[in-house]
Parts: sequence; C-alpha cells; structure tokens
Amino acid sequence: MPRVLSETDVADFRERLCEAAERLFAERGPDAVTMRQLAAELGVSPMTPYRYFEDKDDILAAVRANGFTRFAEALETARDGAAGAPAIGAAVGEAYVTFALEHPHAYKLMFDFNQPHAEKYPELVAAGQRAQKTMTGYVEDALKEGLMEGDPQQIGMMFWAAIHGTVILELAGMLPPGGSRWLFKGLNAALMRGVRPQD
Repeated sequence: MPRVLSETDVADFRERLCEAAERLFAERGPDAVTMRQLAAELGVSPMTPYRYFEDKDDILAAVRANGFTRFAEALETARDGAAGAPAIGAAVGEAYVTFALEHPHAYKLMFDFNQPHAEKYPELVAAGQRAQKTMTGYVEDALKEGLMEGDPQQIGMMFWAAIHGTVILELAGMLPPGGSRWLFKGLNAALMRGVRPQD
C-alpha cells in the first residue's frame, strides 16, 4: 500500500519532476519525451508521475506556468526597483534578457511551444497573462510621462518582438555572448524615436 503523502511531499516531488521535465522538454521537444522517461530521470516507477499529474500535457502546463510566473516576478521586481519611465524601461529590458539567458529551457518552453488545450489549465492562462502584462506595463509608464504616444498594447508588442528576436538569436548562437543586449539597445533607441510624440 502506498504511503500517505504530506502536502510537502507532493510539492517537493512535483517540483523535482517539473525541473526534469523543463530540461527534457526543451532539449527534445515535448512530443519526444515520455512519462516513462520522466520517471526514469527521477529514479521512480513509471506510474509514479501519474500520482501527481494527470498526463504529460498537465506536466507541460505546470512547467510553463512556473516559467511565466518566475519571468513575471523578475520583470515586476525590475519595474518596482526603478524610478522614471526611461529607467524603468531599461531595467525591465535588462531583466528580460537576463531571465532568458539564465533560464533558456524555461524561456524556450514559454514562447516556442503551443499548449494543447490551454483553457484546461487556468494557472497557466493566468501566469501567461501576468507575464504579458509585465512586458507592456512599462509602456504605460512612458505614455503617462508623455515620452510616447500611441496604443500601449501595440507599442508593447513591438518592443516585445524586438527583444525576443535578439534573445532568440543569441540563444541560437547567431549572436556572440552579450550580443542580444547590444542589439536590443539599438533597437530600443530606434523604437523610442518612432513612438515619441510628434511636435
């Protein structure tokens, strides 16, 4: 008879399983990873993961929700720690690049894969929305200070596309180490000129 697991036991195992899954999913792609392989990574029986997750999609959703939450926390901390829209924008951009380069597996799973039936996973949906809000919130700061004009969602998406592109190039080895920061600095300056209020 299986022993009764405490909440701490469950949380600890789920965390360990998600850490292993994050790496394997990012390296091989979710479709190429089996529940049996995940169990083997942790040295448990093939059926053990099913005590904690419904299936592989459930694990992927948990991994991605965790990634979005950590990402949002990093950007929120950067935004809260700076004063004035230019400093906030720089801090958020730096936090974005730092997170992506320090957590490439999480970043890849967050943005490179679609989640089957995402609506089944409210925690994932909420975490993704929170992360997106942090990526555009600093634009609203700049609009309030009169440094930009236009639709905050569109402007935020433009900056997001620019920084995501530079990060992906560095992660793919198409830019040297530090290249994404250097390239985004120029893109950021060019975008800022384009969205400044017209005299």
